[in-house]
Amino acid sequence: MKVYSYSEARQKLAELLDHAQSEEVLIKRKDGTVFSVKSKREKKSPFDVKGMQSKVTKENIVDAVRESREK
Repeated sequence: MKVYSYSEARQKLAELLDHAQSEEVLIKRKDGTVFSVKSKREKKSPFDVKGMQSKVTKENIVDAVRESREK
C-alpha cells in the first residue's frame, strides 16, 4: 500500500489516482491524520456475465428442454 504525504499527494495527484485504481492509497497529514483513497467500482448485476463461444444450436437447447420436461 502506497502512502503519500499531504504535500506529495497534491503534487502527484495523477500518479496517486493511478495507484488507487489497483490498490488503496493513504494520504498522511503532518498532524497524523490519515485518509484513504481507493477506486470506486461500478456495481454490476450478478447476471451480467461474459458470454462464451459454443456450437450449441437453438434446436439443441429446445431438444434438451423438451427431454427434461418428459422425465
